[in-house]
Amino acid sequence: MEKRDYYEVLGVLRNSSLQEIKSSYRKIAIKFHPDRNPDSKDAEDKFKEAAEAYSVLSDPEKRELYDQYGHQGLSGTGFHGFSGFEDIFSSFGDIFSDFFGGAFGSSRRRSAVQRGADLRFDLEIEFMEAVFGLEKEIQVDRHETCEECNGSRTRTGKSPETCSLCHGRGQVVHSQGFFTVSTTCSQCKGEGTIITDPCKKCRGVGRVVKTRKLQIKIPAGVDNGSRLRLSGEGEEGQSGGYPGDLYIFIHVKDHDFFVRDGDNILCELPISFPQAALGTEIEIPTINDPHKLTIPKGTQHGQIFKIRGAGVQNLRGYNRGDQIVHIKVVTPTNLNPRQQELLREFASLGGNTVTEKKKNIFEKFKEQIINS
Repeated sequence: MEKRDYYEVLGVLRNSSLQEIKSSYRKIAIKFHPDRNPDSKDAEDKFKEAAEAYSVLSDPEKRELYDQYGHQGLSGTGFHGFSGFEDIFSSFGDIFSDFFGGAFGSSRRRSAVQRGADLRFDLEIEFMEAVFGLEKEIQVDRHETCEECNGSRTRTGKSPETCSLCHGRGQVVHSQGFFTVSTTCSQCKGEGTIITDPCKKCRGVGRVVKTRKLQIKIPAGVDNGSRLRLSGEGEEGQSGGYPGDLYIFIHVKDHDFFVRDGDNILCELPISFPQAALGTEIEIPTINDPHKLTIPKGTQHGQIFKIRGAGVQNLRGYNRGDQIVHIKVVTPTNLNPRQQELLREFASLGGNTVTEKKKNIFEKFKEQIINS
């Protein structure tokens, strides 16, 4: 079935303001609300159609795409309408609340199965632990069903009492003109029952905080900012809902010598001027065994050497990275007179002029006293 034009669905003009669109949607949604039209497939379809139209026209980006390309323009945004009433109420329940002063449709949400909340755990590990992976025990706090009352929230042997205001329905019916509207009961908050003798352990909540010990496996190759997901290790669900997940965020400590760059390992190797000029062989650390690196004659400051396969194992099991060595030629300081003499001779042989620092009058006077 071909979709109707969204502006036609809401009965507004194409240049209507957001407030006009919202007002029109509110009227249509109330008219075809499932609580006012039980078992009416036609009202249900119109209620969902209006919600879909409003979700597009109330979003500036989606509305612009729709105005330019119609329904086809929304195909690449991942928007496919709403799957059911719960989806609509969770997105636009505030519209009904603003109009009626209550949570129109909240009883549907409250009684629905709810998935447990996801949890976050920040884990700091050493550089080498991230490179090679490890198994580690962590402790996570989460809410679990109270063992004392088994989640009933009442003291053992007691039962919740039926709410005297809504008589157990969780909803209170209000008449406003020719409308009959159900709103969440203010006394029991939509539960339909009141806890008069709460469980002492959970204080009437039905859940308590417990610390769980988990043995987790950190795979080789994780990096700073990596995120691991443990399915079902989050908060417990409500009304039989599935538990949430536990997300572990990895924080890797800095290393004294190595720096991580994806799967590559970076390091800086300081060498002397003679070593750079004449060449040498230096044993350099890697994340595995030491490696003898050949420094050829005439190596320049900032030159890069690569040790193939000496990097980190790719997290997805592909090849290993490399170790990238940055050469740092260190200029000597505090040379003794003989070293200075040799360097001047070296410069002279190369046709380079080296100007000797002239001594000031105080240095000459000091030298005369020492030599006298």
